[in-house]
Amino acid sequence: MPLKRAFCAPDAVAGRCALLLLLVALAAPVLRAEYVVLRNGQRLRVTGYRLLGDKYHLQLSGGYVEVAAAEVETIEPEEVFTPLPAPDFQAPAQPLFRDLVEAAAKRYNVDADLITSVIAVESNFDPKAVSRKNARGLMQLLPETAAQLGVKNIDDPAENIDGGTRYLRDLLQKYNNDLALALAAYNAGPDKVQFYGRVPPFAETISYVRRVKRGYEKSKSKDAIKTPASGAGAVPGTSQPHTP
Repeated sequence: MPLKRAFCAPDAVAGRCALLLLLVALAAPVLRAEYVVLRNGQRLRVTGYRLLGDKYHLQLSGGYVEVAAAEVETIEPEEVFTPLPAPDFQAPAQPLFRDLVEAAAKRYNVDADLITSVIAVESNFDPKAVSRKNARGLMQLLPETAAQLGVKNIDDPAENIDGGTRYLRDLLQKYNNDLALALAAYNAGPDKVQFYGRVPPFAETISYVRRVKRGYEKSKSKDAIKTPASGAGAVPGTSQPHTP
């Protein structure tokens, strides 16, 4: 007597296959995005890439683009630590940090609200924040920058705020109180601002400048409601033609 084979209807097989694919998809780890850094300094956030001959096929959120392999400097993983808060979120300064901010604002003649806005975007008020590039503390100072500023303990909130405020003051003076350029230099480095002669065309830097300015403008508008007088420190010039 011939053996009988188990028979499943095509619809049942398809259903089981669909269920299996769904379980595999749910079990698969979430892939991190990566950054493709070009030789001109531009950083592209990609969700995937393939090297096809002498060109990279880069998958972006809105489609794909091809870039010559010779133009790719490096491919970096996405930041493990993401200190940037949501675009419209402005965390309140803790009282201790506010005292340190106001002391630095008075010492270097920089608006305390501007310092607070930089801290909010740089570290979200986490004194132990460390980025993938090893920028540290409330104002995310690189060790070499901190050393140039005379900061001995980069993890100390008082020294970190003092050094970061001094650096911000120097940048404001360098760019004649052009806030957009000073913030761009704080984020991307003065060499990049000098190279482009404006806010560098990096998505990260453009977003950074906008977010710090948004938080700063919010804080100043709140101060204006409370009192017509400005807060501690000098307010950077309002003429900012390079604002992105």
